[in-house]
Amino acid sequence: MDRGADVPEDAATGILLSRAYFDDLVAPLLAARLPGLPVAAGRLGSGSDVLGFDDAVSRDHDWGLRLSLFVPADAVAGVSALLDHDLPDTFRGLPTRFAFTGESRADHHVEVTTVTEFAVARLGFDPRAGIGVDDWLSVSGQAALEVTAGPVFTDPTGELAAVRHALDWYPDDLWRYVLACDWERIGQELPLMGRAAEVGDDTGARIIAARLSQIAMHLAFLLERTWPPYAKWFGSRFAQLPNAGPVGESIDTVLDARDLATRHSGLGHALQLLLDQQNALGLTAVDAALVPFWDRPHLHPDPAIANQLLDGIADPVVQRLPRGRGSIEQRTDNVAVLTNPEARRNAVDEFGHGRTTG
Repeated sequence: MDRGADVPEDAATGILLSRAYFDDLVAPLLAARLPGLPVAAGRLGSGSDVLGFDDAVSRDHDWGLRLSLFVPADAVAGVSALLDHDLPDTFRGLPTRFAFTGESRADHHVEVTTVTEFAVARLGFDPRAGIGVDDWLSVSGQAALEVTAGPVFTDPTGELAAVRHALDWYPDDLWRYVLACDWERIGQELPLMGRAAEVGDDTGARIIAARLSQIAMHLAFLLERTWPPYAKWFGSRFAQLPNAGPVGESIDTVLDARDLATRHSGLGHALQLLLDQQNALGLTAVDAALVPFWDRPHLHPDPAIANQLLDGIADPVVQRLPRGRGSIEQRTDNVAVLTNPEARRNAVDEFGHGRTTG
């Protein structure tokens, strides 16, 4: 059922609807029944509306009256029971209770939790306790966005703001490390694109070109200090980056190309633009993004790019990280891993079990 077919124009997106739900119904209900209770609220977690990309198609499943409430630990059960009992059946003509995909029971979707429990569920740790190197590497862009991207409607204690601020961006040394990883990932496959085309494997060359395009776009996110979302919204969010214009045009050239020369030219232009931006940030000082690959008619990134990034790292913990492995989303695109904080942490646990510092 299209639950959003009759959504009022002033609440036509999930974010606006959630805001109205809180302001007009949930907040007054809690104030009347539990006066004085400190309540933070927002629309965080999963869902295209959290990223601002929901539309009419989004309304066919898991879309509707959704809200995140954060209360003290000893109040979670009471607030949950109150909402279960006292929420009306509808708000603005939409059901307050509906079943998520794969579920048969219709429940309200006001998530009642603590800030700590929410952070641990999404990230695997509470950033306010300190973020170790392995913690940082285990954070996917989507996981970070589920905590930081959605709007906060009220935060009287500042707890949510503290968590979100802690995830602003990598420490500088880790930023250098993940940037170097993307350049090295490009170097691993760029010569292969030429070699595949050289032996007549155009399908293989096009697949490699697409993979390289994705890495170049990921590099653009890193240079803008912006968390990338998961695959469905990766291109949409990329298009909003300040550096997306000319880089995106070059990527489109690569993806549309029917010959190796055009692919090389498009990737070369995109990577040069990204290197110029990186140089302007003071992270490197390398003139050309691509250099010849041995005596073959192929190209790869100048090794000086990754070397200069890594040479600028001062933190000994980051210095000891294996070269070229990077963050969890630079290691795998397996959704079963990327959506599981424990699996993500296990996949990047370079220093043994437990938290690391750095």
